Amino acid sequence: MDYVSALVPPVVMAVFFTGLIVTIVKSQGGANKAKEDAMVDAALARAEHTRQATRDTGA
Repeated sequence: MDYVSALVPPVVMAVFFTGLIVTIVKSQGGANKAKEDAMVDAALARAEHTRQATRDTGA
């Protein structure tokens, strides 16, 4: 029975890790990808604009 208690933690961790990877892969792309990309692009544009405005004012 020692081998069972030795194998249970790695098996449980492998199952949860596999579930995590599957969840991550499924959440990539899909219907919300364009909306997420647009939000990132807007945030990057806002940051770039702020950086340029700071540089132009000499602050």
